[in-house]
Amino acid sequence: MQLGVSSAATCNPTILSINTAPTISMKRLLPILLLFGLLLGSRAFAARPAGEYVILVGGPSLMQWEKYKAQPHDHWWANFIRAARIRTEQIRTEAGPDVKITWLVYGPGYKDRAVQEKQDLFAVIGTVRDKYNLKLIYFSKGNEVINYLNNGQPRDSLKVADFEYFGHSNRACFMFDYSSNIESACKSWLHQDELKQINGRVFARGAFIKSWGCHTGEEMSKKWYAATGTQMWGVIGKTQYMLDELPVIVGTNARWVSR
Repeated sequence: MQLGVSSAATCNPTILSINTAPTISMKRLLPILLLFGLLLGSRAFAARPAGEYVILVGGPSLMQWEKYKAQPHDHWWANFIRAARIRTEQIRTEAGPDVKITWLVYGPGYKDRAVQEKQDLFAVIGTVRDKYNLKLIYFSKGNEVINYLNNGQPRDSLKVADFEYFGHSNRACFMFDYSSNIESACKSWLHQDELKQINGRVFARGAFIKSWGCHTGEEMSKKWYAATGTQMWGVIGKTQYMLDELPVIVGTNARWVSR
């Protein structure tokens, strides 16, 4: 997964035909359209389950392993942080200022990358916490993620309404420190065989779950459903992390699936 910059879309010129038949006055039509829009918006918001929004963020790679590769990973240390920030802004806009949002961030990865960057990355991440009024938790092992989902809040009263992952992954696991401790490998992960440790009852009815990493739609999404009874969106193929938008799928056969 590499940092990319979205290019401007090009359009072929289109000739628009104009219908000159009598139409309803816009002054009369506007209130109807506004009312219709409000009804649709209220129904969409009502369909959103109440609960906690949990954003899981993996760590970046190190250039000591990546700089000689033909396609290095993580040119920018904030690949995953930036994407999580964009998604958090969307949630705040859609769900309101009072909804509980929690970030689980792989701390060791940003500690190691800070040495390379010669910058306090934790201070930068802290500004996102302050701006969006979220709870920020640093973790180092996959079992800490499981423990938070199961016990981080009183799950009888506060279910997980949304769980999303931003980071490196393959078909079988989230890889929190890919190419950080070991070149092109990891020592910290959440593997699909560990998903059965997650209590499926912690999720709200209709919870939205999505992995924005590569390949998780190929196998891990099925294992997630088998373990938790909830569906996880994942990609068959690869994703590419962008500057000013959420990750996009790349490749002619890549696609989002929910298993």
